[in-house]
Amino acid sequence: MRTFPQAQTAACPRRRNAEPTMTQLVGPLRKELADSLFSCRVLVVGAGGIGCELLKNLVLTGFKNIEVIDLDTIDVSNLNRQFLFQKKHVGKSKAQVAKESVLRFCPSANITAYHDSIMNPDYNMEFFRNFQLVMNALDNRAARNHVNRMCLAADIPLIESGTAGYLGQVTVIKKGQTECYECQPKPTQKTFPGCTIRNTPSEPIHCIVWAKYLFNQLFGEEDADREVSPDTADPEAAWNPADAAARATASDQDGDIKRVSTKEWARSTGYDPVKLFNKLFKDDIMYLLTMDKLWKKRKAPLPLDWTEIQQIESSQEESCGMGLKDQQVLGVQGYTQLFRRSVETLRSQLIEKGEGAELVWDKDDPSAMDFVSAAANLRMNVFSMNMKSRFDVKSMAGNIIPAIATTNAVIAGLIVLEALKILNSDFDQCRTIFLNKQPNPRKKLLVPCALDRPNSNCYVCASKPEVTVKLNVHKTIVQALQDKILKEKFGMVAPDVQIEDGKGTILISSEEGETEANNNKFLSGFGIRNGSRLQADDFLQDYTLLVNVIHSEELEKDVEFEVVGDAPDKAPAPSAPEEGKNIANGNKDSAQPSTSSKAAAEDDDVLIIDSDEEPSSSTMEASPESSNRKRKHHDADDAASKRKRLDQQPSDDDEDIIALD
Repeated sequence: MRTFPQAQTAACPRRRNAEPTMTQLVGPLRKELADSLFSCRVLVVGAGGIGCELLKNLVLTGFKNIEVIDLDTIDVSNLNRQFLFQKKHVGKSKAQVAKESVLRFCPSANITAYHDSIMNPDYNMEFFRNFQLVMNALDNRAARNHVNRMCLAADIPLIESGTAGYLGQVTVIKKGQTECYECQPKPTQKTFPGCTIRNTPSEPIHCIVWAKYLFNQLFGEEDADREVSPDTADPEAAWNPADAAARATASDQDGDIKRVSTKEWARSTGYDPVKLFNKLFKDDIMYLLTMDKLWKKRKAPLPLDWTEIQQIESSQEESCGMGLKDQQVLGVQGYTQLFRRSVETLRSQLIEKGEGAELVWDKDDPSAMDFVSAAANLRMNVFSMNMKSRFDVKSMAGNIIPAIATTNAVIAGLIVLEALKILNSDFDQCRTIFLNKQPNPRKKLLVPCALDRPNSNCYVCASKPEVTVKLNVHKTIVQALQDKILKEKFGMVAPDVQIEDGKGTILISSEEGETEANNNKFLSGFGIRNGSRLQADDFLQDYTLLVNVIHSEELEKDVEFEVVGDAPDKAPAPSAPEEGKNIANGNKDSAQPSTSSKAAAEDDDVLIIDSDEEPSSSTMEASPESSNRKRKHHDADDAASKRKRLDQQPSDDDEDIIALD
């Protein structure tokens, strides 16, 4: 960088009759700040869309000591926006290739790349304490939660970011001074009752979820909770199974189809596409029709027959829509043939892998996507829904919001600006910044908000984190407490659990094999009852959570537990809008975890313009005429939605999507 020995800065205007204030500049920065950039160590977590732009920005701004970590490898679908990667890099480590590409911008930079998960225990609190600043460019909530906790434990500033389509957000997290990533509730991805998926789908997404379940039941890892055959336990289907069995004779024909494991039956037929088709779209549907009460207020499904479909004249089977192949909607015969071809291809892949092999569903695997697209559309036809193009099915099946390169570039630029404030000891100038899809009433695309104070009820950053969980102690096993409650719900990595019973009984140990014998035992077997208290410790995250147990035998069907009280599972009550602080936040697209994808390009003219009245990010409300444009960011795949107001506007069309990156 060039050095301007004596230059006056705009921040220090010359006062009348006073000596001019002179500051040495290195490029556009004061020398002291430039020296800080040269010497400080920063950690970038994620080398995807935002990560690529961010790494480039960091070295060109003057950062010299950078470490980057990413577990992913480069996929062809990344190349349209993750500009550090080329076709020759497909299949290679994102972190390593990003390092090599960025060094071409600044060969003197010292960059260390890790092809690994940030949740690996090797990256402990001591690792995080090596850095002056951590920057997240992640795509999933679990990793964000973990980095949030590690930065709190190490007392290192964290810059969190995310994008979802044209929307983006950047915020700064500092222990004791701001909200942490988990202070406010994040909308969870919408789920559907099993009986809806298996018996009474009413929306295309139901059929797509069913098709993804079917892929795993046939070719992947079986999950008893994701069965695809008709659900005879459906509470709506109050019918006599003995009487219905006599009418459902078709399910004992065509390949000796019986009510056995879907995969077991499929293997017995050699994955015959015709027998699979007739079971799924004829026999199972005829079986559903015997559940009379299901169809009293619904349109009954219409079974499909392979032989009859083959007799349809091909001229009758025309694709709907023009343009790209993926955007066309085929007819029933077209999807039938696609189903046959995809089953044959997937069967061959299984054979190649050997006995006992399993396939993993991937939206970018053509054969897997063909299978889900064909199966979902055939089921849509059975239940009288309009069929969808492969592009639409992929978007819903992959929980995708298309990533926009320019959005990622703008957000990456904003991350660096916030980093400069922190390194310049101007923390009070840091902001949460929202990037809107459309200008707000003040004609701004970028809306800065004051950082919020920590939530005193947060179960992560409060002085004594505590939650209350309602469950049935006679039906909940220790394994479920560990996996579904502590790890999945509360984001722990390796919890140790002790019962506060005066004896210090160890219920769960992170040491392998130490408490394995407890896994399948019910909580009640350890004296846990209504009012019991459990202390859960995660030593990697330096995090302790006190769990109060409420025993209940009245949980809803398929609900194993509920978090009650002030835990972030329960959204706070909406705050009233403040006079003079109505700033709309743009159109709402959603992303999974509050921060998610990434991108590239035109940030030359982006300026942060602070309004005269600057609201906090959690109290900022949209004006009535623009309230339908408030964005709700989820986690995916995810733009950072840690703001209360973001969770107050539900949307039917964005609950099931997360950001692509």
